[in-house]
Formats: sequence, structure tokens, C-alpha cells
Amino acid sequence: MIETAFTYITLLLFIASILVYIEQKYRAKFFEYLPAIVILYFLIMTLSTFGVWSRNQEINSAYKDLKSNLLPAMIFLMLLQADIRKILRVGRRILLTFALASFSISLGFIVAFAIFHNYFEPNSWKAFGALSGSWLGGTGNMVAIQGALNLKDSQMGYVLLIDSIDYAIWVMILLSLVPFANRFNRWVGVDNSILNSVTSSLSDTKKEKIDFPSLFIMLALSFIVSVISQEIASFLPTTNFLTNMTWVVILATLFGIMAGVTPLNRYSNSTSIIANIILYLIVALIASRADFGELTQAPIYIFTGFTIIAIHATIMIIFAKIFKIDLFSLGVASLANIGGVASAPILAGSYHKTLIPVGVLMAMLGYIIGTFVGLGVARILEIITI
Repeated sequence: MIETAFTYITLLLFIASILVYIEQKYRAKFFEYLPAIVILYFLIMTLSTFGVWSRNQEINSAYKDLKSNLLPAMIFLMLLQADIRKILRVGRRILLTFALASFSISLGFIVAFAIFHNYFEPNSWKAFGALSGSWLGGTGNMVAIQGALNLKDSQMGYVLLIDSIDYAIWVMILLSLVPFANRFNRWVGVDNSILNSVTSSLSDTKKEKIDFPSLFIMLALSFIVSVISQEIASFLPTTNFLTNMTWVVILATLFGIMAGVTPLNRYSNSTSIIANIILYLIVALIASRADFGELTQAPIYIFTGFTIIAIHATIMIIFAKIFKIDLFSLGVASLANIGGVASAPILAGSYHKTLIPVGVLMAMLGYIIGTFVGLGVARILEIITI
């Protein structure tokens, strides 16, 4: 049994790095449906279940300190990659479709939770609040909300089960619909001109090459933002919902959004690497406190996830018919929310490779709004349980 904090952290980092290496090296189809970060969670959770490491004071302190200090740094780095000015140039119609997707997903969470909440354990609204962060933005938003709501690490197993199983099936459905785009577009009464014109407004921002100085300064800057966010949060008023950690998450998010429109955005190649390393470490830390014995309600959680997607899809189709929205815009807007930057560009590229930037930019918009909207959804879910 591992008794020291350094060995504990080393093991988590080693397992995460091996999984990322295998995923990138072999690019097996398997990883498209079960990403390395999901495998990481359940692998670390298995080791935790078998008691590979102790939960003594040294390890508990290392877990708490690392997670609380790295979370705001990760949020800042993640959002530093998103230039809101560039996102706004993808076109009003696509942005409105993205907003419709975000609204319908949020409504899906509220309606589904209102129907099934009596079947869940207490405080399950926190789990669905964290999931809403993922399905409105990405894994980083999910982790941010988990920290803001002080969600038990054991309940994150449910969140990742839904996020992997339900999401994978939804991705397969949307990809299988690509050949039927023309038929769907004729049904709603829209042509394909949007696919030919939307990328004309996009211009690539020059990115700096990845080098040691840029990696180093971005790492240091993210730590500074973490310190500043925690210091400012300590002076802000708190409630049962707006806790100190919630303020830290909000402040780090705002700092990241503001920095994204500055020249620092040119270093997004470097920031994305550091942000992903921190994200994997945080997910591994969360999993290290979980236990398979606590996942007793997995089927009802997974079924509720499919209910959320069904509500979302129904609303999107109805509005597509009313406002003549093409299948490309619907599908990419949906995956930019539910799948994030990992899958939205893939779906966009399935229509045409020149549309990949649209998928990337829409997914980045999800990163920007995911934490804020997810916290709002969580608050509504909490009210439902009262």
C-alpha cells in the first residue's frame, strides 16, 4: 500500500501519461467512443477500490492542496485558447443555433431531473449540475463545477458513466445522419448555401510555436491567476450555493475569457498542453477518492441521460422545421455542447473539411459558457429537490 504523497501523485501521473500515449500513438477506433480520460477515471477508481494507496493525512493533504490550487489554473489556461471575437465571426445563424442547443440541453436537464429526481440519492442535483457543465462545454467545465459545488468524488463515477455511454451513442447517431443531410434540409426547406459561405468570415490567428519559454511563462501565469482568484474569493460574500470555491471558479473563468482576447491567445498551443496535463491529473485525483461499491444507481442515471438527449433532440428538430435550420448547423451545435472540441470538428469535417474550424470555434464557445450556464442549471436542479 502506498503511504507517501509523492509516490501517490507519481503513480497517478504515470498512469495518465501511459493512457494518453497509447491513445495518441495508436489512435484506435476504441478511443473515439471511450476516451482515455474516461478510462483513466475508472482505472484509478479500480485501484482506489482495492486500496492501493492509504488515505492518511499526508495523502489527503496532497490531494486537497493540489486539486484546489490546480483547478483555477486549469480553467484559466483552457479559456485562454478561446478568442470570443473570432467566435462571433462564424455567423449569426450558427450562433443562434448554438444558443438553441444550449437552451434545449439545459431544459432537458431540468425536465428529466424533475421527473426522476426522487429515484436518486440526496444531493444528486450536484452530479447532474456537473454533467450539465460537460454537456454545455467540456470536461474542464465539468471538473470546474464539481469543485464549485463540492460534489463528492464518488458521485463523479455516475457523471462519467453518462458522459461516456450516452455521449458515444449520440455521436454515432449524428455521424450516421450525415448522408441524409440533403433530404433533411429539403424537409425543413433550406438549401446548402450556408455550408459554402460560413467559412469565408474565418481567419486563422497566427499561433506561436510551442517552445520552452512560452510553456514556462504560461505555467507560471496560470499559477498566479490561481493565487489571485483564491485571494479575491476570500473577500467575497458566500451563501450555501455561492461558496468560496464557486467564487474561485467564476473568477478564474472571467480571467481566462479576458485573457483570450489579448496577445496571450497566440500561445494557445502551449496553454492547451499544460491545461490538458492538469486536467488529467485533476480527474485522476478525483477518481482516487472514489469506490465502485458506491455506484449502485448506474442504470437510472444512464436512462436519465438518454432522456435529456431525447428532449434536446426533439426541441432542435421542432425549431429546425420552424426556422429552417440545416442539419449541419443542428448537429455541430449539438456536439459543440455535448461533445466539445473532441467531436464537434469531426462531425463538421464529415460535411466538408473546410467546415472543421466552425466545429472548433463552436466548441470553444461551449468552454466559455459551460461553467456559468452549468452553475445556473445546478441551482435550478437544487430548487427542484427542495
